Parts: sequence; structure tokens; C-alpha cells
Amino acid sequence: MFKKLLTSKYLYIGLLSVAVFGALVLLLADKVIMPAYTNYNEGITVPDVTRISLTEAESMLGKYGLRYEVTERRANAAYPADYVIDQSPASETIVKPNRKIYLTVNTQIKPKVEVPKVVELSLRNAELQLQNYGLTVGSKSYESSRFKNVVLRQSIPEGSIVDKGSVVDLVVSDGLGERIIEVPEIIGDRLPTAQQKLSEAGFRIGAIQFRPTRDVIPNTVLDYSPKEEQLREGETLDLIISERYEAIEQSEDGAVIIDSTDQQSQEQPADSVNNQPDINN
Repeated sequence: MFKKLLTSKYLYIGLLSVAVFGALVLLLADKVIMPAYTNYNEGITVPDVTRISLTEAESMLGKYGLRYEVTERRANAAYPADYVIDQSPASETIVKPNRKIYLTVNTQIKPKVEVPKVVELSLRNAELQLQNYGLTVGSKSYESSRFKNVVLRQSIPEGSIVDKGSVVDLVVSDGLGERIIEVPEIIGDRLPTAQQKLSEAGFRIGAIQFRPTRDVIPNTVLDYSPKEEQLREGETLDLIISERYEAIEQSEDGAVIIDSTDQQSQEQPADSVNNQPDINN
């Protein structure tokens, strides 16, 4: 019975019919059903809706047959309030009709921060502190004060609550005092003594140049500049300091050979020539 079934032509005709039917179903699904379901050959190029207001973006997406959803709001000082900052999918992407575009919109409410105290800090530290708090360093003006590059005042008082990104202007010390003071007598002093005198008087030490000298003890102040009797507090003085004079003496030992052949030939008496033996005899 089983052998007869295997040799029956109707079995093979039936199997062939099933295979053909299956192929037709797959072809129909690929060419008709799936394209109809996915809107095949229908696509929309997503427009760029960033850097425009949310109202404008809504209108533009509607004209393209697209929907939108605001997924995030965040503050960005580069955009006005309610402007689109970012979008997904990006512009120039091809999508199906009625696709939803996800938008990031600039918020109207800016985050607040507390202004730190930067007075009495160095200018560099003050700038870092303000930046860490999300604030912007504005203009820097200078006033006379003995300690150079130290913040004297800030435009927004410490503890104030302001919008993140607010600008804080700084008044900084130029390192010069308001007083005119006398330059202490330092010529002839040893360098450590001169440095102490100038520091106590309110001056700064600038470049130190060493000059070899024979008659002055090394490490002694020979001169300074600017050579003024009075200067403004905080001014910088350059010093000229003595150092050991190393005399280099050239000496030669041993015999000194002098070529006096020409001199002897010039001073030789005439008769000494005549007294020479006659090699021909």
C-alpha cells in the first residue's frame, strides 16, 4: 500500500501543486501585500526645523504630512525661548508619511545659579571658579593695589541668585600702590640685604644681571634701574650684581724658538764671506 502510494502520479502532482501555490503566495506577499502595508515607493524627506520657533516647526511639518512631539526642553543661550534646538530623525532623512518627528526645544525658564565669592582670589582662580558655576567672565578693569592680579571687586555680589550664563565683570589689582615712596639705598649692599630692603619698602625684584668685577666683593649691588630716588609702590627694580672676576693669564713654558736666519744673513760681515773655504781647491 505504502509502496503503491509512493509510485502514484497523483502524489507528485499534489506536491507540485502545493509548491506552486506556496511560491505564488510568497510572490503576492512580496509584490502586493507588503508594499501596500508599508506605502512602498512613498517617502517624505524630513525638513530641517531646527533654529526656528516651535510654531513654525509645527506648521512646516504639517505641510509635509508629518507629526511632531516635544521630547525634551533645555536651556540654550544661543537660541530664543521656544526655538527648536534638535530633531530626530535628522533633516534629509526619508520617512513614511505621518511619521512622528521628535523635537528638543529651548526652554523659557533658565536655570539659576548662586554667584560665588571671587574677591581676594587670583584672577586665574576667579575665572575658573566662575566658569565652574556656569557663569561668564566679562570685562576686566585694573586699579592700583599692591598685590598684582588679585580680584578687588566683582560686579555681581556673592550669594546672588542669577541666570546661568550671566556675565560677571571683575576689577583686578595692577600690582601698583597709590603711594610714591623712596627707593632705599642698596648700592654696596649684599644681594640678600638689598632684596630684603626693597621688599620691605614695597618694591619688586626684577631681572638680576651679574657683572665681573675685580675690586668689589662678589654678590654686591653695583647698580639698579630705573635709577630714581622715588617710585610708585609696587614698581619693579632690576639689579646689577658683582661676581668674581676670573683673570685668564696666557703663559707658555719651554723654549721659545726665534727664526733669526734673515737677521744673521743681513748682519754677517763681508769678509766672513771671503773667508769661506774654496771648495774648488
